[in-house]
Amino acid sequence: QVNDAESTVSVEFTPTIPHCSMATLIGLSIKVKLLRSLPERFKLDVHITPGTHASEHAVNKQLADKERVAAALENSHLLEVVNQCLSARS
Repeated sequence: QVNDAESTVSVEFTPTIPHCSMATLIGLSIKVKLLRSLPERFKLDVHITPGTHASEHAVNKQLADKERVAAALENSHLLEVVNQCLSARS
């Protein structure tokens, strides 16, 4: 959902299984793609669809924490994994 007037973007994603170990990485990848694509004025909210993941609250808390996201993106190995998730495959 995009609200241009309020400069907000909200993305809800559903992991394939309730115990998906990649949920945080998927959410982080979505967030990074939006950060790189949208103007800086937008506030982003990326979260798991309610009731679709066993650790929904913990994952959403991590994705909403600006400092944790920034720290994750300072980790060169994790950033490389995120970049691989976002790269176009031939």
